[in-house]
Amino acid sequence: MFQVCVQAHFDAAHFIRNYKGKCSNLHGHRWNVVVCIEGSKLDHLGMLVDFSEVKQVIKKTLDLLDHSLLNDLPIFGPEGINPTAELIAHFLFKEFKRSLVLEEKRLAWVKVFEAPDAWAVYKED
Repeated sequence: MFQVCVQAHFDAAHFIRNYKGKCSNLHGHRWNVVVCIEGSKLDHLGMLVDFSEVKQVIKKTLDLLDHSLLNDLPIFGPEGINPTAELIAHFLFKEFKRSLVLEEKRLAWVKVFEAPDAWAVYKED
């Protein structure tokens, strides 16, 4: 099984509602995102997937979040859902899965780093 992963980032602020701690205050992060695609067959060039195609989809999706207050976005705001690293990873996984043309490959996982030493991963069972 081959895995191809692409990393990108976006800058955004958030706060955690009903949390007792510093993260209840408005603060920002440079959110690093890693998207991993896997499959067992390479194309005639020896590639699982073209990095540039994956990067284009990632950029388009991350532009929706970049330089925003995540709590105000429709995906988090109306229901009062906290924009945690876990839920951001879940949202991005769904968006990438919908946007990437993978054919015989699959989106393996999405990892979202809130800090260099703290991250969340979302993958489907």
